[in-house]
Amino acid sequence: MQATAHQDQDRETEVKTLLKDAIDLHCHSGPAAMPRILDHHEALLDADEAGFRALLYKDHFYLGVAHCAMLEKLVQTDVKLYSGLALNNASGGINPHAVNHAINIGAKIIWLPTLSAQNHIDQQAGQGKTFPKTTRRMLPPEGLSALDGSGRLLDAVKEVLDLIAEGDIILSGGHLPASELILVFEEAGKRGVKKMLVNHPTYIVGATDDDMRAMVELGAYMEHSIAMWTEGSGKLFGPDDLAHYIEVAGVDRTVLSSDLGLRGSPRPIEGFRTIVRMLLDLQFPHSDIRKLVGDNAARLLNLA
Repeated sequence: MQATAHQDQDRETEVKTLLKDAIDLHCHSGPAAMPRILDHHEALLDADEAGFRALLYKDHFYLGVAHCAMLEKLVQTDVKLYSGLALNNASGGINPHAVNHAINIGAKIIWLPTLSAQNHIDQQAGQGKTFPKTTRRMLPPEGLSALDGSGRLLDAVKEVLDLIAEGDIILSGGHLPASELILVFEEAGKRGVKKMLVNHPTYIVGATDDDMRAMVELGAYMEHSIAMWTEGSGKLFGPDDLAHYIEVAGVDRTVLSSDLGLRGSPRPIEGFRTIVRMLLDLQFPHSDIRKLVGDNAARLLNLA
């Protein structure tokens, strides 16, 4: 028993060390329309206690940059705080004016439509996908796509890509389908966008292994949600899936972010501990684990 206790202690020390300077690009803290288990302040304190380097808050309905600026001023930590804007109905959809404003006040990421994506709506209605509900009833979403009726990229999308390229921030795919994202990323590369990210490619986005490889070839990173490997938040996948998805995109093009904060799920930091334990059990080297939970995200935030 004593040897096991020592082994457990050694493992937790190893996990703690590997999370030093980690970065969460997908923290779902509140206030939010969704029922959250922690607010931005609590998420910051958790991240600081764990020695994280940066935290990026995501909300489906509002730009969180102002919260970050005020929290950094009021709460002295070593954690850098960031946020961005999701181009859902609440922000006017694929709205270049909203993107321009967001970048000008410090947004580090623009998410293409998530809850308002027509793909998201179709997945919910037609294929039995479950997705968290807002605490209070919202107006029905108006479905959004990056493409017009002829299958060409909307002019507004091209304008948004130009703004993202000029601002040198992250273009995130949101909940658009993989078929649209490949077209978006092809155009984004031509327009000078250097940082592209695919959120949970195997959930709602529907990316196959070949889709993921194609998007990596275009310069994108695959961001897998730790939430999908944790108890209490669905646990859609197992360790073998994790190893496979990392192999598909490669360690250098994979980011692991929490996507946690929903009521009933673990706190984001606990999710990171869970995934690092899993990576150690899979015998990933320490250098790879650091890339997956921090170094790759640092490059996307210009912190490398």
